[in-house]
Amino acid sequence: MRSLNRIDALSKSPPAAVRPSMMVPLVIACALFMETLDGTVIATAIPAIARDLDESPLALNLAMTAYMLSLAVFIPLSGWLADRFGARRIFCAAIVVFTLSSLGCALAVDLNTLILARVCQGMGGSMMMPVGRLILLRTIPKNQFVKAMSWVVIPALVGPAVGPLLGGFIATYWSWRWIFLINLPIGALGLFLALRHIGPITGPKPRKPDIAGFLMLGLGLGSFAFAIDNLGRGILPAWSVVAGFAVAAVTLTIYGRHALLSRYPALDLRLLRIPTFRIATVGGSVFRVGIGTVPFLLPLMFQLGFGLSPLESGALTFSTAIGAMTMKVVATWVLRRFGFRTLLTWNALMSGVLLAATGLLRPDTPYLIVLALLMVSGFFRSLQFTCFNALSFADVDDARMSNATSFSSVAQQLSLGMGVAFAALLLSLVPGMADGHTVQRIDPDNFLPIFAAAGLMCAASWLWVRKLTPDAGAVMSGFGRKPSSNAELPAE
Repeated sequence: MRSLNRIDALSKSPPAAVRPSMMVPLVIACALFMETLDGTVIATAIPAIARDLDESPLALNLAMTAYMLSLAVFIPLSGWLADRFGARRIFCAAIVVFTLSSLGCALAVDLNTLILARVCQGMGGSMMMPVGRLILLRTIPKNQFVKAMSWVVIPALVGPAVGPLLGGFIATYWSWRWIFLINLPIGALGLFLALRHIGPITGPKPRKPDIAGFLMLGLGLGSFAFAIDNLGRGILPAWSVVAGFAVAAVTLTIYGRHALLSRYPALDLRLLRIPTFRIATVGGSVFRVGIGTVPFLLPLMFQLGFGLSPLESGALTFSTAIGAMTMKVVATWVLRRFGFRTLLTWNALMSGVLLAATGLLRPDTPYLIVLALLMVSGFFRSLQFTCFNALSFADVDDARMSNATSFSSVAQQLSLGMGVAFAALLLSLVPGMADGHTVQRIDPDNFLPIFAAAGLMCAASWLWVRKLTPDAGAVMSGFGRKPSSNAELPAE
């Protein structure tokens, strides 16, 4: 508690002097960029880390799994902590924990210390995004939230695109330890901006913590994250993956009954009774499963299918980030013009078609066409993320906002992980991929059905989006003259 008070006292400048509509989203985007970059930058450096620590490259999978498990376990706790100690304090503390843990990763002398530091990184990362989104919701008017969120979702796409490129460059020309050391200046900048531009944020009176619920969710979500992270990779025995799914199914089923009977559950499943929240959560998760295949499939296609180097592959995938950044220029206008239902429907279909078309690329395809396709695809998927994120909270009352941000973050984290597992499963069906670790080349033709299946998954989110009313989420989109007819339920 003392450390939280110390962080809160460091701010010298009054936040009122800064336009919150500009600076608050940029501060949160800075933290999110650090988190998403770290999730992918390590992948291309695994061989170098394994050599330096005298470990098998397969053992380094534990460093990636530990981070994902830690995220899944601690995200449900973020909302309650924000209400109990203040969103600003927890957000700043999360940046400090993540940054210091990055230093711990850089100084790791063996696999065990690296895994421990990655677990601590996950703890910090689990607080940054849900609490950052909560800060946005409590400082930005709802009619400006789409514009603010268009800034915040950019790092979520730029990080995975930059990660492989930056990781390959650092591992090739420097030491892998710089992969984690680059978080230190980013974290310091994020903390400085947060202390300077985010003021104290008042929220509802904190409720009694649901200890039993947190424990059940931690075990259930952690088991599920472990299982999907290792599904189709052939690294661990099949029985361990099945056991992970079994433990998750039993534990989460028990929690579901507990949550419906508890007055203040750790994650309130009754939020799903709000139509806009339910559709954005379920439909958005389906869309993210399809998009979650891209960071896994694109490098494999470019490197094992086209024979490109990691650096060349990363340079091509970075074009998706350029498309994502251009999205923010038109997001607010397009949403005000067409509304959530129309935009999400057609954008889901367009994103699916563009993702499927990626499978048509071949080694002799001109780079200009490759870059154009990936850039346009990045634009549409970023627009879809922005709309789903905004729609999720259009009709949620302030008393349940912290719980809603935790719920939404859990769904996003798990669905993106399921996207990687989905891609790995599809890839395992390719002839000769039974033992994926020995494959040096993949016929580019084999990627077409895989990208087609991923595109179909994206387009399938339309099945949920079409249930929206024409004026759904109008308080955020500004579409039409009437407020949203998807009225929220009273807090229970």
